[in-house]
Amino acid sequence: MTTGTITSRKNPLVQTARAVRDGRDRRLVFCEGVRLCEEAVGAGLDFESAVFTESLEEGERGTRLLEALRRVCPRVLSVTEDVLESLSGTKTSQGIVALARRPETGPALLERAAGVPLFVIIHRANNPSNAGAMLRVAEAAGASGVISTKGSTDLFAPAALRGSMGSAFRLPVWDGATFEEALQWCARRGALTVATSAGAAALHTEIDWTIPRAVIVGPEAEGLSEEE
Repeated sequence: MTTGTITSRKNPLVQTARAVRDGRDRRLVFCEGVRLCEEAVGAGLDFESAVFTESLEEGERGTRLLEALRRVCPRVLSVTEDVLESLSGTKTSQGIVALARRPETGPALLERAAGVPLFVIIHRANNPSNAGAMLRVAEAAGASGVISTKGSTDLFAPAALRGSMGSAFRLPVWDGATFEEALQWCARRGALTVATSAGAAALHTEIDWTIPRAVIVGPEAEGLSEEE
């Protein structure tokens, strides 16, 4: 395991982290903050590197996290407050940033669903924080997996990961399907589709959830069109 202290914003590791944060390097995911890094460790992500400020070691929780990361991450290095501030995607630095391999996605992961399937189709959602919240709600509702269509925001963007609070690491995800592919895939598995709408004729409590279902959530601004 590589250790040491980074003091320059021009350090290659810092430059890589910035590229991942900004979506220019999609091989990796940008995990910021104690909570999200804990979730990533618990989910068994394949870590590449992690940087932290010395203040993180002043608390028991931060110390435990660093110990866990040092067991699974090949490079765990301290950085100055200035360097971490330059990396932070939030208003206030949370003391740690880790980079890990992007989780595997695809229809094969959703095929493993046990019990009565409940899929969530996120169609053309453009706000990563909202998408992350959808993942969190989907997991809480017992969803079997999530399908994100082409044109939707990246479910593994930093803001989406923060919004999902770890759900993105645990839920099976199929990212980048066309809307037609998603509908046909669900139909082949006998999952009846249900669309969300502010003017819907039925409440969610009036729908039979004991059969396979696919819930379609449309874009935030205009929702699903009549054609869709």
